[in-house]
Order: sequence, then structure tokens, then C-alpha cells
Amino acid sequence: MERVYNFSAGPSVLPLPVLEKAQKELVNYGDAGMSVMEMSHRSPAYDDIHNTAVALVQEVMGVPEGYSVMFLQGGASTQFAMIPLNLMTKYGSADYIDTGSWSTKAIKEAKRYGTVNVIASSKDETFNHIPEIPPVNPDADYCYMVSNNTIYGTRIAPDRLPQTGDVPLVADMSSNILSEVYDVGKFGLVFAGAQKNMGIAGVATVIIRDDLIGEAQECAPTMLRYSTHVEKNSLFNTPPCFSIYITKLVLEWVKEQGGVPGVQKINEYKAGLLYDYLDDTDFYQPTVANPKDRSLMNLTFVPKDPDLTKPFVTEAASKGMVNLKGHRSVGGIRASIYNGMPVEGVKTLLTFMQDFEARNK
Repeated sequence: MERVYNFSAGPSVLPLPVLEKAQKELVNYGDAGMSVMEMSHRSPAYDDIHNTAVALVQEVMGVPEGYSVMFLQGGASTQFAMIPLNLMTKYGSADYIDTGSWSTKAIKEAKRYGTVNVIASSKDETFNHIPEIPPVNPDADYCYMVSNNTIYGTRIAPDRLPQTGDVPLVADMSSNILSEVYDVGKFGLVFAGAQKNMGIAGVATVIIRDDLIGEAQECAPTMLRYSTHVEKNSLFNTPPCFSIYITKLVLEWVKEQGGVPGVQKINEYKAGLLYDYLDDTDFYQPTVANPKDRSLMNLTFVPKDPDLTKPFVTEAASKGMVNLKGHRSVGGIRASIYNGMPVEGVKTLLTFMQDFEARNK
């Protein structure tokens, strides 16, 4: 069977050159005589992979001096606890911006460790927009946001970040990291699960400002302290070596595209193809009305006749476009067009959407 166009929200499509290089090196990496999956995390071969991946994160994301990069296990969801355990230490409170399912889960977890103030939310309108964000509380230990919402198709664009002053800004960038340029220097901490836009499941990347390390709550376990992993270069215990290796390959690929600015241009073009069509037709309706709130990664829409959703998804799959069904909590259609989705895949989907409309008006 030929490869399909995979529009899954995650685990998601990887750039084909990354898969091909991993295939080539799968059995024997370099001159190691073994696979990355077999080698010791203390070996020189893996040490090079690991440190190269760290350096590439710093390079392609423009990480300033005074920040550390970690590769951690437990997925992005473990960060819902690690962040308050490590940062909610001076005032015992934090401000959260609730823009979807993942921020809701983070809020629930953070309440275990201190006071959570939800300063803005779009929950009352099914998270179909980014709410107006008021000034943060000056006595908040941090302000927490999710930069891109996979289920609802919204994002907080780089030019619309909360103005937090001296309060550290924390961002879950799991579904749009590396997709457009964010100034890391405006954040106290950025994290992302790899399996949506940075690699494969098994590793989360955390970038933290160094002055925020080392003041964890007394109850924080050793493995949930950022200081544990920064001090050991994410090698305190055996890391997910193969997942980090794939992240390294993805970062190399991003660099070859002209870095994040180059990838951003492609992503804006891909998203523009679909959004322009959705705005020009009355057959489909985008679920996010305000263009400023729309995700570049996850495009959500519904046919004018909801009964056409299932036939749309089924027919698309028969033509090699899979995983277009919207999240079970909201329904509709969702096209996730991460960095790895080629322009040809988006154009193929657009042609199908136009043909489906012509046949079902």
C-alpha cells in the first residue's frame, strides 16, 4: 500500500526525509555497529546524538543565553504537575488562561499544588476563540497558556502573547512548536510533547529560564524536579534515546527548510489554501470565525449539512486522506497540517473538498 496523507492530530505525520534517514540508520547507526535502540545512553555515539539535539533546539528556536533545554519522559501531561511543583513556590498561586481541553487538564492538576486563578476563558463558547486576556496578577508565580489548541483549531499567535511583566510566562507548545517563530526570551518556560510536530511519542522538550530552576516544592519527587534533569543534562536516568534521535532528525530537517522562519512561510501558505476556500464557500463553515484566532496546524470546519460529515471522512479515506474526523468531543472535520504535511497533501485535500461540494450541493 502506498503512503497516505495523514491528517491526524497526533501522533502525526513526519517529514518523509526524516523517516527515510531513520530507516537507513535503523539497523546500524553510523559506525556504532548497532541501532540507536540498542546503544547505551552513556556511549559516545548516543552522547553525540543527545548533545546535537540539544544544540539544534537552541539554534532553530533561537534560545537565548540563560536558558536550559531538557528532554523528559512522561509526555506533555507530566508537565501539568511539574510546572506548579517547581514554579508555584513564592506566592503559591498562578494565573491560567483556559482555551481548551489541555489547559483545562493543566488547571485541574495545578490545583493540587496551590491556588489557580483562571484569568480568561472561552469555555462558555465551546473554546471557539481566544478570549481577551487581562493583566496578570503581580503576585502570581507564573502565567500559563496553551499556544495552539488541537481540538478547537485556535492559537495564540506570536504577536498576541499575554503581557505578563515580571511574571514568568509558561507555554504548552505541544502542537505548534517549530511551526512559526516565537521569541523564547518572552517566556519563562516552554514545553512540548514531541509526537505532534517535533518527533515521535516518548519525549517532551522543556526549555526553562535558569533562574526558575531549583526552588521546587518540598513534596516534589526527585524525578519531577527540573534541577535533577538540568544538572545531569537529561541523563539522570535512561532517556528515551530513539525518540530523542528522531527529534534530532526533525530538527535537522527544519534547519534545511530555512529554519523556523522558512517552515512558517510554508505553513502559512498551506493554511491559507484551505482557509481562503472555507471563507469563500457557504458549503463548509470554519468553526473559528476570527482569522486572528485560527490555528495554522489544526483546521476545523463543518459541512452546512452535518449529515455529510461521515460521508466526507469516509470518501476522503478511500482516496488516501485519513484521520480527518473531528475530535469526539466536538465532531465535525479536522485537518491537522503539521510541518511534516507536504503542500501536495493540502492541495489534494482542497481538490477533494471542492469536488465533494460540487457533488453534494
